[in-house]
Amino acid sequence: MKDLPTIKGRYYIHSLIEEGEHEQQDFKFAISDARKIARSISAFSNHNGGRLLIGVKDNGVVAGIRNEEDVYMIETAAELYCRPSVEVKMTAFKVEPGTVVIRAEIPKALRPPVYVVEEGGELRAYYRVKDENIVAHPLLLSAWEHYAKESGMLVQYDERHRLLIEMIKESGSTTLEEYVRRSHLSTPTAVELIGGLVASSVVDLRWEDGEPLIVGV
Repeated sequence: MKDLPTIKGRYYIHSLIEEGEHEQQDFKFAISDARKIARSISAFSNHNGGRLLIGVKDNGVVAGIRNEEDVYMIETAAELYCRPSVEVKMTAFKVEPGTVVIRAEIPKALRPPVYVVEEGGELRAYYRVKDENIVAHPLLLSAWEHYAKESGMLVQYDERHRLLIEMIKESGSTTLEEYVRRSHLSTPTAVELIGGLVASSVVDLRWEDGEPLIVGV
């Protein structure tokens, strides 16, 4: 392909396809919407990084990319629709004569979140859970905000913190809604408090059906 070296990789690509779609891999038959691809880039960046296999159908069948526009769409998604922009490394693999699959490698963000510029200019961050891209929960956004602050900050524990820890000990996990109900805090205040504890590695978030559970570390 023009401006993108192509190497032989039939067995390599098929070995990746055998893994299926998961937290660090997604199949894309074709790219027709740069903003939609930006959501995938955001989700991978805000998690542990990942890769897109362009030219592979959802069922794992290799179709190959249709034209070079796919490359430019990925570049547009990463540079124009992601804030900050993301450096995506693309490699073209020749799978069959005349059939090329692109591997787009997306790095883990050093300082999440990576936002997507949605229609109307709204900024929205995404996160990868299993094989899906979800809108980043306010608890994640709060934790990332605390991560970005100066390291070494101390959490001043009080009854609100102790209540959360006790709730986790009772059943192994709790939810934001349950904590708000029992603590009588406002949701924004609870989100800020839990985000600080996540950033301090006192508690963690575990995902179930796309929603976060607050668990012990």
